[in-house]
Amino acid sequence: MTEQARTPRYTLIGLGILAAVVALAMFLANPAQSEDTAKAPVSTAAKPANTLQSLAELDGKAPARRALDIQAWNTAEGAKVLFVEARELPMFDLRLTFAAGSSQDGDAAGLATLTNAMLNEGVAGKDVTAIAQGFEGLGADFGNGAYRDMAVASLRSLSAADKREPALKLFAEVVGKPSFPADALERIKNQMYEGFKYQQQNPGKLAGIELFERLYGSHPYAHPSDGNAKTIKPITLEQLRAFHSKAYTAGNVVIALVGDLSRDEAQAIAAQVSAALPKGPALAKLAQPSEPKAGAHHIDFPSKQTHLLLAQLGIDRADPDYAALNLGNQILGGGSFGTRLMSEVREKRGLTYGVYSVFSPMAVRGPFMINLQTRAELSEGTLKLVQDILRDYLKTGPTQQELDDAKRELAGSFPLANASNASIVGQLGAIGFYNLPLTYLEDYMQHSQNLTTEQVRAALNKHLAADKLVIVTAGPSVPQKPLPPPIDNPTEQPLGVPEH
Repeated sequence: MTEQARTPRYTLIGLGILAAVVALAMFLANPAQSEDTAKAPVSTAAKPANTLQSLAELDGKAPARRALDIQAWNTAEGAKVLFVEARELPMFDLRLTFAAGSSQDGDAAGLATLTNAMLNEGVAGKDVTAIAQGFEGLGADFGNGAYRDMAVASLRSLSAADKREPALKLFAEVVGKPSFPADALERIKNQMYEGFKYQQQNPGKLAGIELFERLYGSHPYAHPSDGNAKTIKPITLEQLRAFHSKAYTAGNVVIALVGDLSRDEAQAIAAQVSAALPKGPALAKLAQPSEPKAGAHHIDFPSKQTHLLLAQLGIDRADPDYAALNLGNQILGGGSFGTRLMSEVREKRGLTYGVYSVFSPMAVRGPFMINLQTRAELSEGTLKLVQDILRDYLKTGPTQQELDDAKRELAGSFPLANASNASIVGQLGAIGFYNLPLTYLEDYMQHSQNLTTEQVRAALNKHLAADKLVIVTAGPSVPQKPLPPPIDNPTEQPLGVPEH
């Protein structure tokens, strides 16, 4: 979620809505998907002493986990701090997570994104080039981004004092006292205008925007994080400064630190950063969205394929059913090959190159979504097939074999969630932002492994209903054809080529 200092922040602005949703869903305790690999039998022949241990020899053994000793405290200004000491490398990662996402835009959609993009465009005595050269000269990376719930700013630096101290000084200036130069605002707006033009040529983007509007209505999640050309045009420097003073305060931030630091050094860093921020309390919590009206809406678009988006309101991050829903979704469409959606829609019928489903728990109820695209003349039949698959899955729930396989995959991939300092600092930021217990990662893993098929089915039916979907399709209006029959052992390629 971060960008290097020399990369313009507005590259983040062009990210697709759906990609952001998926990224947010996997942000915390949603392990990376492991590839299916054939396990060769273990040879009984003598091996050289220096031969690497094969994957086959590890089969059945519990993967090693990196135990996290998370320390937490608050700064004098009210910032929440989470810290993990990690001495393996002579560097550290610092991540600030503010409740300053687009859900705080008010009537100026795009305000949060513009404010965040402007952070490192200038400080007193330094323009954007000098700031970038300052970080680069110290071997440090600065990153930033804004999303629906949050805005982030991050620093990766060597931990030696002669590198750490000047990097932190510059970082504190950039985040705490940006100058918001007028020429930079116009340049970034122009970059955003180009992104909006691209959206108008992309049916998937248009469908995503329409889906969130219909799913969230008047709720702050309804509008895109970037806003649109009409909403960002009148945004002024005064509005950016006011938003920064209100939302980038010490009382509205979680400071996450991981790396080659002692507790005293971590406390000093957190105190320095916290003191550099504007003074102020946390912003008010968001209200929960209202239930949307179920139904289908079509966007006519001259393309060869039709994008199909199906959604319902899901859960917030604190919901106790998250582990059951995440594991259940892994079986439905959250993995790669072998999920029910991939098996029925791609593998047996060749209707798409990819189909996925995702729960995206957020500060309040985030979306559950199913996303795919298919040939336009098969879109209606494909849509009905997907709805039938969901309806059948809710009725029967996962099989014991499906659940066991999902648990095994989770156990194997879960260590990746804390395999690097960068991944850990992201986990800490989310734990602090969503007010989760410090033992959340281990609790989540244990809860997931203890789930039964009936518990997963009950959780899915508690939160989902096949007849309450908000559906948006985007593509040409063409005569429809019947779907090809399913093939148990397909050898043909999927129909059509996805658009790029």
